[in-house]
Amino acid sequence: MYRSGEAYVYAFDILQLDGQDLRSLPLHKRKQKLKRLIPDQPAALLYVEHIEQRGEDLFELACREDLEGIVAKLRSGTYDCQHATSWIKIKNPLYTQMVGRQELFDGKKFAGNPNSGTGIHLVSIT
Repeated sequence: MYRSGEAYVYAFDILQLDGQDLRSLPLHKRKQKLKRLIPDQPAALLYVEHIEQRGEDLFELACREDLEGIVAKLRSGTYDCQHATSWIKIKNPLYTQMVGRQELFDGKKFAGNPNSGTGIHLVSIT
């Protein structure tokens, strides 16, 4: 499937602001800072809202819309460049644009259930 149209940038996290390293802040605090920077009016730069407690519904929608998958993150998680323990990418096994990219779809597509009580909350679609 080929998609064409306007290009948009979806902002879902911020790691630095005015020279200050924000990686040690919890995700929800970083997102508060990010939201204040992005205008509400329609633009090419869009803020990604949190979607909490509805992970399975969001994943089903991502699959129906032929998206690559979703990312689930701990609301209180900090940003750790070396050890990704506060987020997980959940991939759509039927994604039609994975041809030539099979190494990215190596069976880890369901590496966790965001609604399993682990404290993981969905915050964005990839």
